[in-house]
Amino acid sequence: MIRDHRPLVPALPRFPIEMIALDIDGTIVGQDLQIPARTAAALREAVRRGVRVSLATGRMPSSAMAFVNQLGLVAPVIGHQGAVIREMPRRREIAQPIDPGSRGRVGPLLHHAPLPADVVRDAVDWCREHGMDPHINDLERMVIWQGDPSFEDYSSYVGRNAEIVADLGAAIRRPMTKVIAVGEAGQAMALVEEARRAFAGRADPTVSHPRFLEFVAPGVSKGRAVAWLAWRAGVSMDRVLTAGDALNDLEMVAAAGHGIAMPTAPDAVRAAARFHAAPVGEAGIAQLLEELVLASPADAARNAARLAVR
Repeated sequence: MIRDHRPLVPALPRFPIEMIALDIDGTIVGQDLQIPARTAAALREAVRRGVRVSLATGRMPSSAMAFVNQLGLVAPVIGHQGAVIREMPRRREIAQPIDPGSRGRVGPLLHHAPLPADVVRDAVDWCREHGMDPHINDLERMVIWQGDPSFEDYSSYVGRNAEIVADLGAAIRRPMTKVIAVGEAGQAMALVEEARRAFAGRADPTVSHPRFLEFVAPGVSKGRAVAWLAWRAGVSMDRVLTAGDALNDLEMVAAAGHGIAMPTAPDAVRAAARFHAAPVGEAGIAQLLEELVLASPADAARNAARLAVR
């Protein structure tokens, strides 16, 4: 497990912003899985100016690479809620229009914090007992029961290249990255606190989507991963901007000096955020990047004081 470099006291917003970490689904893309042109332009300009930009997602890193390549990002990608961090691949793929469910070449592994095999099995059983359909992500591999009725729903996010098994429990023979269970809309949020009590000290359940309940190793979070990358790059968390729309984004939104919540974020995430963005369809992230990152440091500080919600 990487060391936790999150500040012990809330980070203060300082300028210029030197690092950005963004969730993907519900933050920079909507249901169509396309990045608004204005958002893409703002992020490319930030990269051109030397700002470190990472995507921090619950997806497999390979599933995030289409977005990485489209934006021309060079900083590491955070996947699986922070359980995996990867460098960029040594040979980059040519950017293509986003194909829903596409997967790309990944780079060297910087960090991996998997769940023990017995916890994976127990989480699979717990999810089934609570009416959800679980499967397993192990680095860039998805392991799914052959009769899983939710495969079609989830494959649009991570691709259709899955290992189909007759017995999911029997396929768990070593530590694996995470368990993800699919249910009805709202079911994941309704169960997450019960799951946290049931797996206290063994796994950290979170919610990445109204239908997705996920189990990762204790201590794993996007916030911890972002803070480690910032420490590695010599960037203070005061000069980091993060943005997300779901419970799994809470830790990174709370840890950064410039935390942003999307309109659909749970109350806890919106309360932890310094800024609230407009919806994806209105290029909400682009608006804040233009005001806080692409403006001069003096103008950005004035804009931040005007836009802050806390």
